[in-house]
Amino acid sequence: MSCNQDTSSVTKQEHYLYPGELFARNGAYIVTTILGSCVSVCLYDPVLRIGGINHYMLALWNGEGLPSPRYGNIAIEKLVERLVNLGASIDRMKAKVFGGAAVLQSSGGLMGVGERNIIVAEDMLADLKIPIVSKDVGGVLGRKIIFHTDTAEIFLKRIKPSNK
Repeated sequence: MSCNQDTSSVTKQEHYLYPGELFARNGAYIVTTILGSCVSVCLYDPVLRIGGINHYMLALWNGEGLPSPRYGNIAIEKLVERLVNLGASIDRMKAKVFGGAAVLQSSGGLMGVGERNIIVAEDMLADLKIPIVSKDVGGVLGRKIIFHTDTAEIFLKRIKPSNK
């Protein structure tokens, strides 16, 4: 190994993010999740090199039961809050948005779950004035994403549906 090689990837802890969860901690982490119609918003403060990610399944919490990060409006709000509590600044945050595929064929002209999930992310981030610097949304293929919280690097793989 050469002296100038970056060894930070050796010390990064790994975390798998399940649907309905969010992740934001100090330190360098590699967070992996798999998305179909669900959406993940990755937020990053480039000055502090701190990032977080959510994975929500439905666009809006309807007010019944507990407000959970299973819903986009709650997941985005809680992720921003968690990063601010760790010292990040909303004014510096950048966003990357992934998912929202139409993995289930819908009938009629109703907007699909994935499309509604994408719209919630775009609208809420616009309201918060957090720019979306990268996105890979919609389509019909699921996605596996790997997010490096300290660099905001994303590795994405599209997932072809299995033939049944």
